[in-house]
Amino acid sequence: MSTSRLQLAIARIDAANADDPNQVMVDGRARPKELVYAGQMTAWLRRLEPAASEPLQLAARAQHVRRWEIARDTYPEGRGGYHRWRTALQQFHAEAAGEILRDVGYDDATIARVQSLLKKQHLKTDPEMQLLEDVICLVFMENYFADFAREHDEEKVIGIIRKTWGKMSQRGREAAMTLSLPDEAGRLVERALSDAPHKRGG
Repeated sequence: MSTSRLQLAIARIDAANADDPNQVMVDGRARPKELVYAGQMTAWLRRLEPAASEPLQLAARAQHVRRWEIARDTYPEGRGGYHRWRTALQQFHAEAAGEILRDVGYDDATIARVQSLLKKQHLKTDPEMQLLEDVICLVFMENYFADFAREHDEEKVIGIIRKTWGKMSQRGREAAMTLSLPDEAGRLVERALSDAPHKRGG
């Protein structure tokens, strides 16, 4: 029952993300951006923790559910506007996921757990929340970092790498070091992590 319900919930999340008007090319075919992202999240979670709990699997799949509905440009420029946007997104994703999970028959405790993960609550003390953060960082580094680096100045990119590294656990960092990045992106990562404080675990 639980397995079929999980599959149904993932199918519903994917159906929601399939409406994304933003498209990305995958193997020569245009696909909805957030649908692709959801698959990338699941794939990395399976690599890091094949026995991940059901709420964690659901949270990974719903990490960006219908994200396009709250555009960045609906909030002011600058750090303050950015953080307000991210907070609004977390609440939105939690509510959207909760509605889907409720419709397919999940209990309140499971829904609350998924929502807590989507809101990034207790990051430093919750092992599953840390694992989800590792997955988020790895998906970014593997699939989106190179494009991000081409679009921004080097110092900003280096700062982002260091912030990303600081969010990750030792397990996540070890996985990140196995990534095959384009030459320029790899050079920037090496430069960002060249200072000893950013190379250490913990």
